[in-house]
Amino acid sequence: MILKTKKQKDYELIDSGNGQKLERYGSYILSRPDPEALWKKSLSKNEWENCNLEFIRNGTKNKWIIKNEVPNNWNISYGDLVFSIRPTSFKHIGIFPEQLPNWEWMRKIITDYKLLVNNEEQKPKVLNLFAYTGGATMACAKAGAEVCHVDASKAAVVWARENAEISLLKDAPIRWLIEDVVLFLKREIKRGRKYDAIIMDPPSFGHGPKGELWKIEEQFIDLMDLCGQVLSDDPLFILINGYTAGYSSIVYENNLVDLMKNHKGIIESGELVIEETESKKLLPCGIFARWQKK
Repeated sequence: MILKTKKQKDYELIDSGNGQKLERYGSYILSRPDPEALWKKSLSKNEWENCNLEFIRNGTKNKWIIKNEVPNNWNISYGDLVFSIRPTSFKHIGIFPEQLPNWEWMRKIITDYKLLVNNEEQKPKVLNLFAYTGGATMACAKAGAEVCHVDASKAAVVWARENAEISLLKDAPIRWLIEDVVLFLKREIKRGRKYDAIIMDPPSFGHGPKGELWKIEEQFIDLMDLCGQVLSDDPLFILINGYTAGYSSIVYENNLVDLMKNHKGIIESGELVIEETESKKLLPCGIFARWQKK
């Protein structure tokens, strides 16, 4: 299955190729490396050089080169949400545009649930792990869910809270936690807390706020077991996103088959892609697997 993101008002993939991608975020055009873009560029060298910002890798030294005037950060509207765009020293800018189809999928499930229960006070509980700058958190909260947002990076959680504020979700029922995901889940199990939906975007490698080590090849299966123990008896959905090189979406799908074997539902898996505006080429951006209550 392929989930495709197309041109939006404040975002588009203008061109890609030769290991790079050219994107527009609001009024500003950015050039960044992308190892998946193993084909020729469609646009000329002059059109690429006309960008506002270009990320350069030179050995161990990475930096942004300002080619045309651009602020340190700016806001864009995307998927009925607002994001603060900030070019960082590690190439990321605070949003993964390819996640838009997943946000729409989650919002529909939550909206349908709210219509079914017909009780404004009854909100599904969503757990967002490795939650970064809060795109999925905000999408679920705006649809009417109560969300627990967990990330080991203080900077990411602060950024996510700012995104929520500019998206007019400052007072939404969101718990913002700077925690190691594995330790957090173990504490939630002891507390007896349950969630109706789980979202996760596990990195290949990382550290918790107190130096806790995370390696996906060593800890992912245990992570899934822990998630199973905090799922409610009648869950709505689970979404796993993947950006780790070398893994297939089938890996995540197989884990969902095992985890949800006692629940009736639908499993989908595949690639996340972004479509170029003119050439319509598809840029692979990641993988996903998701389960939805039937």
